[in-house]
Amino acid sequence: MTRVAITGVGCITPIGQDSASFAENLFAGRNGIREMPDPPPGLHFTRTAAVQDFRQDEWLTASQRQIAERSSAFAIAAARQAVRQSGLVAAHPGHSVAVIFGCSTGGRTTEEHESRKLYTTGGRIHPLTVPRVMASAGASLVSMEHGITGPAFTITTACASGTHAIGIAFHMVRSGAVRAALTGAHEAPLTYAFLKGWDSLHVVSPTACRPFAADRDGMTLAEGSAVFAIESLDSALARGAEILAEIVGFGMSSDAHHITQPTTAGPAAAMLHAIEDAHAAPANVGYVNAHGTGTDVNDRVEAEALVRIFGDRARTLPVSSTKGLHGHAIGASGAMELLATVLALRSNLLPANAGLSETGVDPALGLDRVLLANEPATPSLALSSSFAFGGLNAVLALRRYEG
Repeated sequence: MTRVAITGVGCITPIGQDSASFAENLFAGRNGIREMPDPPPGLHFTRTAAVQDFRQDEWLTASQRQIAERSSAFAIAAARQAVRQSGLVAAHPGHSVAVIFGCSTGGRTTEEHESRKLYTTGGRIHPLTVPRVMASAGASLVSMEHGITGPAFTITTACASGTHAIGIAFHMVRSGAVRAALTGAHEAPLTYAFLKGWDSLHVVSPTACRPFAADRDGMTLAEGSAVFAIESLDSALARGAEILAEIVGFGMSSDAHHITQPTTAGPAAAMLHAIEDAHAAPANVGYVNAHGTGTDVNDRVEAEALVRIFGDRARTLPVSSTKGLHGHAIGASGAMELLATVLALRSNLLPANAGLSETGVDPALGLDRVLLANEPATPSLALSSSFAFGGLNAVLALRRYEG
C-alpha cells in the first residue's frame, strides 16, 4: 500500500501566519483569543474571538483581490506557503494533483454585506457576489494560481470539514487516484449574523475556551486556514523532499442521532476506524489531539468515547485540545489541529491544553493526562479528531517519519 507523506504546510491562524510562528506560539502557549474591541450589539455571551490581523493586499494579486472573499484569501495564502515549502507543483504534472478543501460557511462576509444592502436600502448587489460567496471558491482560486487541473472540490461537513477533506485527499493519494494533493481548510465566519446565531445556542464562552477544564463554559469562535501538501512517500523520497510526517489512517462515522447533541458511539467509531486504517491497535496510540471545544456536552461525550476505545488506559493517555489557543474556526479547526499534531511529532513535544491553570481538568471526565504543560514525547501513533454538528465524525492518524 502506498505510504503518504506531508511535504509542505501553510497557515493563516490567530496564533501565526506561517508554520514557524504557529509552532512558536503553540509551544509558548501564546493565546490568540482577544476581547472584541467593538462587539456587535445584542450579544449576550460572545465577548471574545480569535481573529488575526490579515493584510489581504500583502498576499493577493490585483486580480485575486477582485474575486477572493476573506475565506478564499486565507486559502490562497496558506496554499502558497505549502507549495513553496514542498515544491510539489513543480514536481508533479498539474493533472495528477488534487485540490481538496474543507469550508463550512462559505463567503459570509460578502453575503452579509450584500444582503444588508439589499434588505435595508434596496441597493445594487455587486456583480461578483455569487462567485465570492461560493464555499468552493478557495479550491478554484488555488487551482488556478498553481495550474492544477486534477480533481478540485470542497467538502462542507460543519466542524469536521477540514478533517474530512484531508482524509479524502489522503485516501486518493494512497489509492493512486492522484499523485499528490493540496488539502486543508479555510474559514472566515466571524460576521454579525454568525456571531448572533452561535450566541443564541448558549455554547459560546463569555471569557475564553477552556477545553476539559472543570470550569469550562463554552467555545471561542475563530477564523483561519491551514493547508498541507501531500504525496506518495516514494515520490517525496525520490525528489529529496523534506518529510514532515506521514498520514497513515483515516476514519469516519455518523451518529445518526441528533443535529446538535452528539453520542459516544459515533466519535468512538471514527477513532477506531482511523486506528484500524493505520493497521494499528489502540495500544499503539501515544497522543490524541482532541476536538475539545470547551462546551460541557462535547467535552464529556468525547471523553466517554476515549474511554470506550482505550479503556483504563484513557486515564494515562496524553490528550490535549489546542482550541484554547487558536479558538474554534469551525470547518478549518481540524486542519489547524492537524498542523499542531504534525508539529508535535516533528518537535517530540506534545502541546499543552490551554486554560487549565485555574481549576484543572474536570475529574468527572476520567482523563488524567490532559496536558497541563508541554510534554516531551515521541508517540508511535497520534490521532487528530473532529466531531461536528449533525453527528459527523472524522479522525486522522499520523506517524513521525523515521527514515
